[in-house]
Amino acid sequence: MVIFVARPGFMSNQTIHEISPLSEKDCFYIVERYKTEFTYPLHQHREYELNFIEGGAGITRIVGDSVEIIDDYELVLLGSPNLEHVWEQGSCKPKSMREITIQFSAELMSQNIMLKNQFNPINRMLDKARNGLVFPLSAIMKVYSLINSLSAEKPGFYQVLQILTILYELSLCEGARPLSNSSFVQIREGTDSRRVARVEEYIDHHFTEEIRLATVASIAGMVPTAFSRFFKLRTGKCLSDYVIDMRLGTASRLLVDSTKSIAEICYECGFNNLSNFNRIFKKKKTITPKKFREYYYKKKIIC
Repeated sequence: MVIFVARPGFMSNQTIHEISPLSEKDCFYIVERYKTEFTYPLHQHREYELNFIEGGAGITRIVGDSVEIIDDYELVLLGSPNLEHVWEQGSCKPKSMREITIQFSAELMSQNIMLKNQFNPINRMLDKARNGLVFPLSAIMKVYSLINSLSAEKPGFYQVLQILTILYELSLCEGARPLSNSSFVQIREGTDSRRVARVEEYIDHHFTEEIRLATVASIAGMVPTAFSRFFKLRTGKCLSDYVIDMRLGTASRLLVDSTKSIAEICYECGFNNLSNFNRIFKKKKTITPKKFREYYYKKKIIC
């Protein structure tokens, strides 16, 4: 049985923390459900979670500050205790949906054997899952037979091997896409580049101000043109997109956790006018700041 605990928070004055049925003596908790609707509230939990949904086209998925409509097949990996998430009915009206949820603890992945080289691909994937990872259909089809037969496997050693195989195969797939913004989840992206780390630290402290390319290039000890190429290669984003994403993530968190007006949040996060903020927010997240706040308000209420 899943237990929900209310913690102080904004909106409905409750942030729901799920206490998983995962036992300290077990490696994984697995549950398979056939359902016609999703009724869970918006929630968080400490455990890693791999969630598979079949037949759920039209469901709205909220992970952090990401709000998207899913297709018939859905596979998402979650890996942060600060990552609020929920699947809600949206426009989906099926006769039956199938959901398979696998939960496992961070402590399991920190055991000595899991830190060996052979588990490096899985550990890199789990690190990315702090933002939530959604897998493409090609990856889902690659592990579908393993997921499909998982609940039929007798609990024990072979079921554990099957789950580890699923995680390993997913870690080798291309096209997994992060969902939530790092600044919303309040985590720092890891980097092995001291130049990038210095620039990221500067942006962390100055993203509400105007960030000039020449300034950050000089921090990295590079000319602007070379720095632009270097920064995009290392982070996957150009400087302007990186700054905008940080501002939007922080703005999204304030929309959820504060009573400040949208205009106040706009200017506090470094946007120069409200209409520009609304336009960029909707372009990046497909909904307006007002609708985003309403989504969270609605899903934090427990009926």
